[in-house]
Amino acid sequence: MSRLTQTLAETLPEDADTATLVGRAWSPGARGGPCVVALRNGQLHDITAHAPTMAALVARADRVALARDAVGPALGPLAQWLDSTCVHGPDTAHRHLLAPCDLQVVKAAGVTFAASMLERVIEEQARGDATRAHDIRQSMIAIAGADLGAIRPGSPQAEELKRVLVDQQLWSQYLEVGIGPDAEVFTKAAPLASVGTGVCVGLHPGSNWNNPEPEVVLAVTPEGEIVGAALGNDVNLRDFEGRSALLLGKAKDNNASCAIGPFIRLFDEGFALPDVTSAVVDLEVQGLDGFSLSGSSSMALISRSPEELVSHAMGSHHQYPDGIMLFCGTMFAPTKDRGAPGEGFTHYEGDRVAIRSARLGALVNLVGRSDRLPPWRFGIGALMANLAGRGLLGGSS
Repeated sequence: MSRLTQTLAETLPEDADTATLVGRAWSPGARGGPCVVALRNGQLHDITAHAPTMAALVARADRVALARDAVGPALGPLAQWLDSTCVHGPDTAHRHLLAPCDLQVVKAAGVTFAASMLERVIEEQARGDATRAHDIRQSMIAIAGADLGAIRPGSPQAEELKRVLVDQQLWSQYLEVGIGPDAEVFTKAAPLASVGTGVCVGLHPGSNWNNPEPEVVLAVTPEGEIVGAALGNDVNLRDFEGRSALLLGKAKDNNASCAIGPFIRLFDEGFALPDVTSAVVDLEVQGLDGFSLSGSSSMALISRSPEELVSHAMGSHHQYPDGIMLFCGTMFAPTKDRGAPGEGFTHYEGDRVAIRSARLGALVNLVGRSDRLPPWRFGIGALMANLAGRGLLGGSS
């Protein structure tokens, strides 16, 4: 597998000079560990003494002021951290960038775009067999039409389409959550299990049909307020989930199968929720075999608003005292043939996946196998012990 490279220019938002960007980084050494960092003028600053976890920072009303002004050790240029991350990966003996979230549970909303909704139905009908996907796709479009995104979930129009598809024996659990009254929201990853930019994402070794899912990820407070956003790769196993929706956990949650980054961009006077809802997310896949794939998705085409998705994930029915990170779903399900005609896309080991949005920067990863990547060993217990050993628990300044 080739070594990953990621440049500073590629990583940062186009308006990075005015963006409020926060993240996490691993500082090695006897007194080292995960640090909450703010990016200022291309330099990382350690603000862990003011907010020992990202969950704590996101929950604070003065989060933007802390990110801009809190005094803490300067950790050096982001460019050097990127280089170290790409060379060493998540090796605790060397400094590297981490996923920008920590104690937040990582949730994901599925089937929120018409294009991906259609592909989920195809997976189900094909029972995980990629060779059947093309024919099923054409028959679905012929009956339901290509513009499913124009249908408001839970509307009378949606109910009528459901009746027609039931009559044709084509109704699906994916259509139920795509245009029905209730959104699909599942747990993508446990706290601290996500990886950041510059390292490998993982595929289950038993999967032969899989894909990246480029998405916007919302940073949500314990009160359900959306206060920032990042980019995410909801790595997906189409064959596992296609065989049975009850395999969703195995299809979605594996070692290094969730990537978030490069930073959380906090909402401030220059960046707010309307900027998220109008964002365009670009995807580029480059393989060692010379294969390339690119595409874009627009948040403007989402079938449920970010606020509605959050309300399905949390509220009086379910509380998250450390907040959540919420993947908003993707409209981009790659279908370009990589092998035999009609078999569509699947990852090969060594693929370089770049997910970019103009005001969120770029999340870049290589694709590996979950069983061959470094195991996840630093969980909540290890984090608490580490912070306590560094004298960083017991309140924030």
